[in-house]
Amino acid sequence: METNVNEYGQMNFNLPHDVVKLPSGGIFYQSKKKSVKVGYLTAADENILVSMDSRKTIKETIVLPLLRNKIYEPDLRPEDLTDGDIEAILIFLRNTSFGPEYTFNLTDPANGKTFEEKVLLESLDIKKTKEKPDENGFFSVTLPKSNVQVKLKPLTMRDSMEIEKILESYPAGRISPIMTLRLNKMIVEINGNQSREEISKFVETMPIMDSKFIRNYMFENEPRLDLNREIIAPSGEKVNVTIAFGVEFFRPFF
Repeated sequence: METNVNEYGQMNFNLPHDVVKLPSGGIFYQSKKKSVKVGYLTAADENILVSMDSRKTIKETIVLPLLRNKIYEPDLRPEDLTDGDIEAILIFLRNTSFGPEYTFNLTDPANGKTFEEKVLLESLDIKKTKEKPDENGFFSVTLPKSNVQVKLKPLTMRDSMEIEKILESYPAGRISPIMTLRLNKMIVEINGNQSREEISKFVETMPIMDSKFIRNYMFENEPRLDLNREIIAPSGEKVNVTIAFGVEFFRPFF
């Protein structure tokens, strides 16, 4: 079968695919695409799925190569997608390859015993949000402590991978700047000023009340699937779980 590679490194195959609705509705992208064409996993994709490298993250070894192979949108880079949209695509790939059941091994808080619970990934809904971004995909807020007006954006896959690379360089025992790195990526403007240098200076001296406000605001308002579930343990106690995209999520591929 004839194949070719587009300018973003994505493979274009004339293979069956489906359309995945993006939780963001495309508001954060120049194309404003509300959905993307995504191919089904094939035997050839198993080469990617078994290519775990302990020196690299799952995003580097599996997620990014997989998205480059499976997203059939020549004008949309996987690296530019928000984390929420990537999660929706990964869940689609998992559902269509191994079914919608996701099995958790949980601990009953009443007695410490381990129990198994299954969640249907196809039942995940887009989280309801109170605020909407502007036409440029930015959220405008006034910080409660400093009274500074800031514009915020969700992290993209590129942002997350850049942060991970920086954190990897920090030696063991040294405090890593994960919070300030994330804030520097999310904040695009302070009081009308878009200077990255000024934003970085502001982040370093930001009151912790403002930092917490930004994290909570983005958690509540970034469009993405609701990955939280409340599970009833055998004892009757409630256990809150969050679907994560680490090794456990990809385990069925192995």
